[in-house]
Amino acid sequence: MVVGGADPRSRRAVIVVVVSDEIPDESAADHVDPLGDPYLRTRFALPARPGTFLRRARLVEHLDQALLTPLTMVNGAAGAGKTLLVADWAAGLGQPVAWLTLDPALQSPGMFWAHLLQALRTRGVPVADDIRCPANRVSRTLLTRLAAQLGDSGRIVTVVLDEYDRVSSPELSEQLEFVLHHAGPGLRLVIVTRTEPLLPLHRYRTAGTMTEIRNAELAFTPEETVALLELHGLCLPVHAADALVGRTRGWAAGLRLCALAARQQPDPEGYLKEFEAGHSTVADFLLAEVLKRQPPPTQDLLLRVSVLERFCVGLANELTGRTDAEPILAGLHRENAFVEDLGHTWYRLHPLFREILRAHLRERGADLEPELHLRAAHWLGRSGLLPEMLAHGAAAGEWDFTAGALVDDLAIGQLFTGLRSDELTELFSGMGPGTTSPAADLVRAARDLSQCDLDQALAHLQHAEEQLAADGSRPAAAQLSCALLQALAARLAGSPRRAEQAVRTARELEREVPAHLLDKHPELPALLLTHLGSTRLWAGRFDAARDALTTVADSTAGAATALPREESLEHLALIDYLDGWPTRAERKAVAAMTETERFSLPQTSASALGSLVLAAVAVDRGELAEAEELLGRTEECPPRDPVTAAGRAIATAHLLLARGKARAALAAAEAAVTAVTADVVSPWERGHAALVASAAHLAEGRPREAAELLEPVAAQQPTCAVGAARARLAAGDPDAALRLLDVVGTEERTGPALLVRATLLRAQAAHTAGDAATVRRLLARALTDARRERLRLPFLEAGAWVGPYLAAAPLRGLAAGWLMPGTAAVDPGPLLVEHLSGRERDVLERLAQMMSTEDIAADLYVSVNTVKTHLKSVYRKLAVNRRNDAVRRARELHLL
Repeated sequence: MVVGGADPRSRRAVIVVVVSDEIPDESAADHVDPLGDPYLRTRFALPARPGTFLRRARLVEHLDQALLTPLTMVNGAAGAGKTLLVADWAAGLGQPVAWLTLDPALQSPGMFWAHLLQALRTRGVPVADDIRCPANRVSRTLLTRLAAQLGDSGRIVTVVLDEYDRVSSPELSEQLEFVLHHAGPGLRLVIVTRTEPLLPLHRYRTAGTMTEIRNAELAFTPEETVALLELHGLCLPVHAADALVGRTRGWAAGLRLCALAARQQPDPEGYLKEFEAGHSTVADFLLAEVLKRQPPPTQDLLLRVSVLERFCVGLANELTGRTDAEPILAGLHRENAFVEDLGHTWYRLHPLFREILRAHLRERGADLEPELHLRAAHWLGRSGLLPEMLAHGAAAGEWDFTAGALVDDLAIGQLFTGLRSDELTELFSGMGPGTTSPAADLVRAARDLSQCDLDQALAHLQHAEEQLAADGSRPAAAQLSCALLQALAARLAGSPRRAEQAVRTARELEREVPAHLLDKHPELPALLLTHLGSTRLWAGRFDAARDALTTVADSTAGAATALPREESLEHLALIDYLDGWPTRAERKAVAAMTETERFSLPQTSASALGSLVLAAVAVDRGELAEAEELLGRTEECPPRDPVTAAGRAIATAHLLLARGKARAALAAAEAAVTAVTADVVSPWERGHAALVASAAHLAEGRPREAAELLEPVAAQQPTCAVGAARARLAAGDPDAALRLLDVVGTEERTGPALLVRATLLRAQAAHTAGDAATVRRLLARALTDARRERLRLPFLEAGAWVGPYLAAAPLRGLAAGWLMPGTAAVDPGPLLVEHLSGRERDVLERLAQMMSTEDIAADLYVSVNTVKTHLKSVYRKLAVNRRNDAVRRARELHLL
């Protein structure tokens, strides 16, 4: 069949020649008559496209450049869709294209040129009758005359050579390049191949006179996959197609074979998600087209490296026991034989090909796979590639070896950093009770501690320590791992004494461990100090806790220490909240939330404490719906330690009190106290529980009982002193209330949340005494301090007496806008209490661009909740309540 016609945009003629696998004998090569033989006539036509063929416009548009460059190469693996792509493009040109499918029988230059010359003549290309190729040789004179005639023909001839990878003759490739070069603009050559052809491609690339389409571009996208499956009568959502593309790497033949097989299944979508690669038409194709075409040594190498995610020459040689991996792997990559070059001598197999090879390997010998995994583990261990070594050690079932490697490398802390926590937990989940080494018990203890199973963890930890003590060697790495786990156990138990001892032991052991190991694992000291700081906080030693936690929070940023930094910032935020500094607490809690987000680490229960602090701050600001939402985020995060449990109790009880549900608040506080089991009593946790109980008594009209509950702790905790003073005022004893308030503010760390409440109580006492001037003066001070922190709850708690004062000038101006929204604000001029952080400025800039919260989150690669938190902080700092007002105020302050 001849595809003819003319392109109205061009005066180019294009010829298609297809040569059959059945080649006539060489003596008759110059006299082939394709039009006289129906078989040859069919083979000279463009390959037919099946009804399910998907025309991909992006590739066709790229191929259009072939009309502008002398050389085009479409290079891809078997079944990548090369031939059908070019055939479809050629058919759509509206002009003849010369097509020649090569065959091993055309290896000799004489046979090749004889077929090509005959094809050109058949398609009407003017080639002189005396240009003929003897079967045994091709002279340079003949090629020169052919090139000259093609160049002077007055039209452009486009030739497609399909399956050019079958050409292995350097002489033939040299001749072809000679004709292409000397024909000039009269010839356009399109090569379809699995391998890099023996042509001087670098010259064409450098000159910009070559069009290339390679494997990566030939791969189907998820959207194209959906369209292809629809042509097969299958409907698959894009997200499911994305998974299929990931498994097949967009390999055209694999997708078509999967689609054909899925049509025969009762659940096509389920089949496409879970089909067994090793027992499918895809497997048959790859085994026949790729594996079995290779020589036995190459087949053996491919089967053995199929147990590896990636491999290098040295590792491949380790698995084969030979030294020939380098040329074999380089050759497979050149041939597009589903071996991908990752650079620096590392390779990987196409994932589907790897699945099939592994299934084939198991069929050959079930005992070989564990042996290969173990060989790989030892080689990877010697090369310092710990993560992959652990994976292969586990796959080999060598648990003592694998656990020992983890402990010896000081990597046990990675079970708690979020980087590889889930991966390591899953990896060691297959370790049975028969593995009894100290390292195995340490891994078990770490796994139990990560799941907050303290009793089981301590049992494993004790067993490991007893075995290490019985062993004379007592390796420092194992002992240091024990100290880390003891520190975490102490944190979960609320035992500062045990945590201090564990950290002291760790400091001594660090001197015995090689420096390069400590440098390699910065998470180890960060985790130790975080656990120590948590126990100090629990014990009420805020200054000592702040020292340890600040060291971690201020450490160099990096993914390995992101989670300890997050936890340290959350604990520091809680300390600030307990000291009465809500804005400081909010700032640290927000910063904590971004630590793991920017490294794309999974959210853990550690992040619950930051949300709890933000919820408590929201309650103080009267933002009860916001507080409820923040508490809701933590519902699926069980308290990891006593500090988190107490933080949840405080936030929950204060929210319930603010909603007027005193009994529910009391029940929540009592339940939390019962649930928290710690080695020592936390003074601030007990103090806040007493505050809630006192507030419940006040709500039910029992002020004296409320005051008596707080008397024992009032002298030690300013928060409790303020609560006791409130109860005394309610009981009609203002003098006792004022005496209690005298101790509030004497400590430098006492923050505005406490001072505002204390000032309001003094104002209430002055109101009771009829001293209106003092009331107004104290209320003005309280309003000024509260406005900076946006503290609304203390004024709501104060009672009805404060309303008339706030409604009258000059206090009305101080309260308007933020405390009394319905009142016209007296604008004191732009006031920026705090500078915006870099990320808050990022959010504000996008706010000015009218971006939605979801768009801002996507643009900054953070969660929507994080954006909402930043927005709240921006509103507070700019003293506004709405988006438009924030943008307006920011412009007034020249922030935009």
